Amino acid sequence: MTSIQILAPVPGVAVALADVPDPVFSQGMVGWGAAVNPPPGPVDAVAPVGGKLFKLMPHAYVVMTPDGVGVLTHLGLDTVKLNGEGFIALAAEGDEVAAGQPLMVYDVPAVTAAGYNPIALVVVMDERDPNSVTGVASGEIDGGGVLFTVSR
Repeated sequence: MTSIQILAPVPGVAVALADVPDPVFSQGMVGWGAAVNPPPGPVDAVAPVGGKLFKLMPHAYVVMTPDGVGVLTHLGLDTVKLNGEGFIALAAEGDEVAAGQPLMVYDVPAVTAAGYNPIALVVVMDERDPNSVTGVASGEIDGGGVLFTVSR
């Protein structure tokens, strides 16, 4: 069994996944993890783990670890509807990235002004066992701080 530390993509207040107001995430349909409520200004969103930037969308990205664990970072709820507004990519799909490396500028004020919840979600894709996610942070967390640990 391997333990992987998953970093917070943005600074803010750590939130348990069950408390996210979106059933797709709060019920673990995508996978299990945690979330961060970001501060009200623009922030850099960082890689939660090191590996290959497997998928890059304007509002989300997936980093695949060398061990084949996919970690999704989704910036905001329903932000796909913004068609990229409020997000600036700092890396390209296929890049090798280090844990904590800035991957995107996240314009939190633009997202909230458009009426969307800016919460940043981090889930281990296809992780079906919520008990595999441990040590979930609570309270204030720095971007790049350990948000949780997953055992696989």
